Amino acid sequence: MEKLFIQNRKGQKMSVIVEESDGHKGLAFVMHGLGGFKEQPHIETFARAFFEKGFTVVRFDTTNTFGESDGKYEDATTTNYYDDLEDVITWAKVQSWYQEPFALSGHSLGGICIALYAEKYPGRVAALALISSVVSGPLMLKAYEIYTPDILSEWKKTGWRISKSESKPGVVKKLKWSFMEDAAKYDLLPDAGKLTMPVLFIVGEKDDGTPLEHIRILHDAVAGPKELHVIKGAPHTFRDPVHLAEIKQIFSDWLDKIL
Repeated sequence: MEKLFIQNRKGQKMSVIVEESDGHKGLAFVMHGLGGFKEQPHIETFARAFFEKGFTVVRFDTTNTFGESDGKYEDATTTNYYDDLEDVITWAKVQSWYQEPFALSGHSLGGICIALYAEKYPGRVAALALISSVVSGPLMLKAYEIYTPDILSEWKKTGWRISKSESKPGVVKKLKWSFMEDAAKYDLLPDAGKLTMPVLFIVGEKDDGTPLEHIRILHDAVAGPKELHVIKGAPHTFRDPVHLAEIKQIFSDWLDKIL
């Protein structure tokens, strides 16, 4: 395993981990969600599933999150997360282990980013794993309206959403309302027909951020081979070792089918 720092298009430092495989079965990029980081248990679970099947795996911290890259969480947007994904892939293209087409896996905001990339460059993407994925900015807003109207009202009124981090105890998360304004520009549904590669969908039964009914809309719109798994009793972010073990097995079985 190699950890290194690269620069994005803005000259900001980004932290990247590369686990190079001797198997050379493929290449996979694994992307965290809003406020996430590359060492989160679920991100490591996705990466481990790929690595054990002979993939070289690239994990990275976007800018404007709580990892080791530059930027402030309060400035996070879908745009900046997507641009960082593109910049990591561009950097990877000149590495000795690079190969196309590659696999992409992403959680939540990372999910919409990798799917946007696959819609833009479908020929480069061999497989897509969308875990608790955001489907569109408008559907994200609808989820807030249904499940957390008080939080949404306060966020609009003050311009800030303030919450405690569960992944990093003691850290207070402050996010600008401009995040939602930026997210409104993105929607996977109009070009979902371009996703003809195998697509894996996983969502928690108790996910109120990217609920099952929203994931089903995207699942039904995708054109290629697809499967959807619901993790019983699980929330939006997977931390329970039982849930993580189930997800790893789902990944492993899926990879066996598509390799």
